[in-house]
Amino acid sequence: MTPDGKVSVYLLQQGIWDMPLESMPLASGYLKAAALTDDRIRQSAEIKIFNYRGGVTLTEMANEIFTDGAPDVLACSVLGWNFRTFGSLAETFKQLNPDGWVIFGGTHVTDQARRTFSMFSDVDIIVNGEGELVFPDLLNRYLDGTSRHRLGTVNGISFRGLDGDIVTTLPRDRIQDLDVIPSPVLTGALELTDDNGAFRYDVALMETNRGCPYKCAFCYWGGAIGQRVRAFSRERLRQELELYASLKVHTICLCDANFGLLPIDEEFVDDVIEIRERTGYPRALESSWAKNKSKVFYRIVRKMKEAGLRSSFTLALQTLNPEALRLMNRKNMKVNEWEDLVAWLNSENLECYAELIWGAPGETVESFLEGYDRLSSYVSRIAVYPILLLPNTDYSEKKEEYGIVCVRGDTDDFEYVLAHNTMTMADNQKMQRFLFWSRVLADAAVFRHSWVALRELGEVTQSQVLRRMDEWIAATDDPAAVPLREACTIGTATPGAAIDYLYRDPEAKRLLERWWEESIRPSLPAEQAPVLDEIFRYDLLTQPVYRNENGGFADGVSTMLIGDDEYAVRTGITLAYDVPRIVAQLRAGERPDTDPATITLDLYYRIGVESFTTTTNSEEIVHFMGRTKDALFGPGDLDDSSSDGPYTSLLRDTGSCG
Repeated sequence: MTPDGKVSVYLLQQGIWDMPLESMPLASGYLKAAALTDDRIRQSAEIKIFNYRGGVTLTEMANEIFTDGAPDVLACSVLGWNFRTFGSLAETFKQLNPDGWVIFGGTHVTDQARRTFSMFSDVDIIVNGEGELVFPDLLNRYLDGTSRHRLGTVNGISFRGLDGDIVTTLPRDRIQDLDVIPSPVLTGALELTDDNGAFRYDVALMETNRGCPYKCAFCYWGGAIGQRVRAFSRERLRQELELYASLKVHTICLCDANFGLLPIDEEFVDDVIEIRERTGYPRALESSWAKNKSKVFYRIVRKMKEAGLRSSFTLALQTLNPEALRLMNRKNMKVNEWEDLVAWLNSENLECYAELIWGAPGETVESFLEGYDRLSSYVSRIAVYPILLLPNTDYSEKKEEYGIVCVRGDTDDFEYVLAHNTMTMADNQKMQRFLFWSRVLADAAVFRHSWVALRELGEVTQSQVLRRMDEWIAATDDPAAVPLREACTIGTATPGAAIDYLYRDPEAKRLLERWWEESIRPSLPAEQAPVLDEIFRYDLLTQPVYRNENGGFADGVSTMLIGDDEYAVRTGITLAYDVPRIVAQLRAGERPDTDPATITLDLYYRIGVESFTTTTNSEEIVHFMGRTKDALFGPGDLDDSSSDGPYTSLLRDTGSCG
């Protein structure tokens, strides 16, 4: 109980990444907002959200959560990365309050009552499915004095009966009218600003819809696969966008499975663009785009391009192997007809980002690398993830059929696949190193411009570059390679530390230059080597800029305010070739003139990448890359000879920070 006699309810959420900024606790916000619409709960209960970054330890959490004693109800938003953590906190909670309730919800525990209860005897209730309507029902039963063993009238849960047996009640229908769920943003259920009044999270999370019509064998997106897509109303979403714009939120990240599938998605983008034109925010919109690209998708993309609204357009192929696609239940999806889409995006000079999964049943090392290089000839930014077995998925239910051997994560509760009928343990160990370098160099865009040039002018495939890097780093005696060797391990660790090192440390840039000279340049055609050298140099120049230990920047770097955002600027950079033009023509499928042509340009870098590098959030990292004037503002918008450009009044030089 609280000092004023109210029931104390704590909502716990923890993100996966250890990063400077918090990840927005949207799930807990929904639960709190839904519960507080009930007059009785609002008058009788005090609900508090505890939100943690990925690196916060159990001891730190326990000391904060229980410093004033235990609450009456502890409700946890459970995913694979925090399953064990919250199970341990439940044990601590019961030591302090044996009669209190522990409620688990989330995709990792949905329909997993037997395993969850057997592992964590202190968990009382599991919510199976959407929780926004179930949670208020449970709180009302608590207020009624109902036993946690007599909850059979609450649909959509599992609990232990008086005899200790597991009771699973009737499933609750999916919420059809999503607007019955109060907005945690508009109701104030979520704290949006820090002590200085600034937006407190890394990005703003929004759902515009729920549901997914597909049944991919590896996925359990929101527990709503194979279902009709349901959408929030346009007016509600617009109000949330207006609020985020007033807080100067740079990036909106959508939690939808297939954005761009519904006509209402185009209306949402229309509203984003209108609000951005009026307020300057948001600057970027990221999403998991619709697998099958419709006319709606193409109209959305063109509108975003014309408005200068940035995004990474994701091509979630997962594999190009026909047998692996069949076992994934994706064989007949139009997503596999992807070449024309990528060609169109390239012709529009829009960035495309691709995802693959290594280790799917039916895949081999040879078939995967063949597919990787085929894909990389169209898209260089490829994120490759290891196959995981998630609860309630087709893969998980067919482990024996596919001969899957797996192991639980070191700290999380995911099942990492080690081998199966078409992949040996040795195959997987070899490819784990490839995955590391793919995530670091390709996904995080360390070699953002060189990939297409190496392929088209140097006749070197992307997979060859990644394997040469792995071999060279393993063999070199250069001390600057040690952090990368230590980071490149088989296991579950993310490569964020390696990405941060390559971007931040001058010694890492020197190491990359040495690798280029010793491992790549000797194999290049002699007539193309000089222009490829300059494109590689341009890659290093456009990597994100960091503040030094004194809070300033390297010599030759000044800062400038563009609107409310601080940018670092390098002026007067001289290149022996017109690299931006050459790379753009190569990406468009043209054969460029590669004769020397000296150009001078300025590069603009959004400041603050350190908040994202260790998260491996490549969709955000690319927004901090050095860009030319035209790439950042559009041709002519920052013409020094004119004061008519729309951005001219936004620019203020804040001086050198050398």
